[in-house]
Amino acid sequence: MANLLITGGAGYIGSHTCLALLQMGHSLVVIDDFSNGSVDAIRAVARLAGLQQRSRSASGQARHHQWHWQQGGQHLTLLEGDIRLAADLQLAFEDQAIDAVLHFAGLKAVAESVAKPLDYWNVNVAGSRQVLEVMADNHCRTFVFSSSATVYGMAERVPIAETSPVQPINPYGQTKAAVEQMLRDLAASSGPAEPGWRIACLRYFNPVGAHESGAIGEDPDGVPSNLLPLICQVASGQRPALQVYGSDWATPDGTGVRDYIHVMDLAEGHGAAVETLLAEPPQLLTLNLGSGRGHSVLQMVQAFEHTNGTSVPYELCSRRAGDSAVSVADPSVARSRLGWQTSRDLATICRDAWRWHQQNPSGYAQ
Repeated sequence: MANLLITGGAGYIGSHTCLALLQMGHSLVVIDDFSNGSVDAIRAVARLAGLQQRSRSASGQARHHQWHWQQGGQHLTLLEGDIRLAADLQLAFEDQAIDAVLHFAGLKAVAESVAKPLDYWNVNVAGSRQVLEVMADNHCRTFVFSSSATVYGMAERVPIAETSPVQPINPYGQTKAAVEQMLRDLAASSGPAEPGWRIACLRYFNPVGAHESGAIGEDPDGVPSNLLPLICQVASGQRPALQVYGSDWATPDGTGVRDYIHVMDLAEGHGAAVETLLAEPPQLLTLNLGSGRGHSVLQMVQAFEHTNGTSVPYELCSRRAGDSAVSVADPSVARSRLGWQTSRDLATICRDAWRWHQQNPSGYAQ
């Protein structure tokens, strides 16, 4: 089994992927600055994976706190650090050789990226470059990148294949496209004197849901930017109504259509990707991770109400800048290359999201 470094592993998608990777038998080092993640998420991951906490330590600087869990020969280490700082990243490589890096750390809200584009270029692009530089210094050249379907912008054809034009329409998508270009350049740079890179760019669509235990899930800071946490807050009475942005799209009910993928299906896709890279020669894979099925905002609301026996009041509002009408994946390449496909349906997504919210109405902060 491999030793893997997970950047941003204490966040939503990262924590679920950590659990999937531990259940596959891998050992992990996680680095996170906790701007979008929580130590409690990794504590819960360790419990679910059957690991026991061995120690907690700190260097002279608070941001270098470390936590360690272990069971038999399998270990999980959490480091507090910033991916933009080479010294922080270097800590992850000090105690053992790292076989591959899965890179989740970054800023992720479309609307925020429009308001604060420089923050997104700093963290998402400059941070990714720093990760790659430290990897090269430590002779680690297997990399799984957390990309996004936003790189397609207003796609001309649906479902969207990997061959669709890359034409992002907001700064978030533009930073993801920029890192993908960096990775293409890196993959093409290998020569006789330079070992080749194994790289996967995973363009995923709309991650939703939570682990079936309700122990880990999506914990947004402030007002959620994603649909399902907002639905849960409305259903629990924390918000009076769901604001639906856009009711005049060219879709069956006028609301935006998205490809919603259960976060554990997505996590298992990352596991399949890293194992494929480690088993095969150097290459660059660009893959959609999605269900291949589209559901509108109102269909998601109705599914949530039906599955959980709740009411979700909503109000129709004008469109938001940077949104598109329809975004649905063609996941056939991932199915053929990774042997992976989604297995959880919309009812499971709604049930698991609601269980997490009921057990953790204030997220990890309660």
